[in-house]
Amino acid sequence: MAQEMDTREVEAAAASLPVTIEDVRAAHDRIRPSIVRTPTLLSKTLSQIVGAKVYLKFENLQFTAAYKERGALNRLLLLSDEAKARGVIAASAGNHAQGLAYHGARLGLPVTIVMPTSTPTVKVAQTQGHGATVVLHGDNFDEANAYSRVLEKERGLTYVHPFDDPDVIAGQGTVALEILEDAPEIDTLVVPVGGGGLISGCTVAAKALKPGIKVIGVQSNRYPALYSLKTGKQIEGGGDTLAEGIAVKFPGQLSSQFVLQLVDEMRVVNESIIESAISLLLDIEKTVVEGAGAAALATLLPTKDGNPRPEFAGRTIGIVLSGGNIDPRFLANVILRNLARSGKIGRLSVVLPDKAGALMEVAGIFTRFDANIIEVAHQRIFGVPSAKSTTTEIEYEIKDPAAAMALEQALADAGYSFDRLTISGTRKGPRGSRG
Repeated sequence: MAQEMDTREVEAAAASLPVTIEDVRAAHDRIRPSIVRTPTLLSKTLSQIVGAKVYLKFENLQFTAAYKERGALNRLLLLSDEAKARGVIAASAGNHAQGLAYHGARLGLPVTIVMPTSTPTVKVAQTQGHGATVVLHGDNFDEANAYSRVLEKERGLTYVHPFDDPDVIAGQGTVALEILEDAPEIDTLVVPVGGGGLISGCTVAAKALKPGIKVIGVQSNRYPALYSLKTGKQIEGGGDTLAEGIAVKFPGQLSSQFVLQLVDEMRVVNESIIESAISLLLDIEKTVVEGAGAAALATLLPTKDGNPRPEFAGRTIGIVLSGGNIDPRFLANVILRNLARSGKIGRLSVVLPDKAGALMEVAGIFTRFDANIIEVAHQRIFGVPSAKSTTTEIEYEIKDPAAAMALEQALADAGYSFDRLTISGTRKGPRGSRG
């Protein structure tokens, strides 16, 4: 891990930045009556898994289920009376839209949100439900954002940037103020990073309160712009990601300065680790967190061989769970995929003779190992070795990987050929003589 900055280095770096600890404290005083003081709680089980003391900041418990409303509200409250009367505009298909729409409606400010035409209907409806006017334009965020700047000038509205704005950054920094008030012993703060507004504000606050604290930012390896800027390492990213809340191609000019000057380390995580973190939080903490919100935990999880990461040993770590707005269908997929990775759900493609009783015999083997068959599908034409055989895909639940291996061995001992279907592809099983 990168070396922590000393007090003089922190003070020198912070002096040139446009947001101070006083700005963050003023923002906290301003927004405190209208936001949820989300808990910062020690997770004993995650601490055991990580090999460090782990605190979680549950920003997924905000009314709009994300930290974004902190910065949005601070920006709205600082508008002039004239600007408030005209209203505000932003481009967003996610948490920034929800936060701005909710607090704009609460304060009686007109809010316009420009969303890409591909935005799911449910997100459009949620934003409209908070009283905002939604304009659908463009195929992606960049096109929607460009159009929002056109409407800003045409209608005399105030543009509220989702992350590259000093007032927004100050509002997001209130997350770190609360974390260190509730758990002052934290020596490492881990924050998910997209455009960089959250980590910018949190770093200003954390470094002012504890200059020796280590601040680590985490990005998806598919959208690693600030990681590349900080480390000089280029990663070929892009594409769909479960962590769409931090899927930002171009970070802000302001947030880039904060990351370069104050953040100690930037890291990246892949999709499968993010999925595991979402599942762990649901299983252990009984809390729903979106992909972006789980990224900070993802970077702490043990290596592929199951060993805790040595760089975190003995640390007291604060993790920001930045939001909980995940599509229920995606969440269901994440849970099932993680069960498959853990070996508790399996799928075998078994070659059977096409005769009465063949499936019953195989089902009997599954029953012997207490494997609950979830789904059965037959294939008699494609990928089948003979017109006298059939391929049957059997999806099942089982106690653990050891039981699954014993089940497979029993199938092989009975003479059945099969392939093991996995999330990453197909693996050949033993070749039997039947079928």
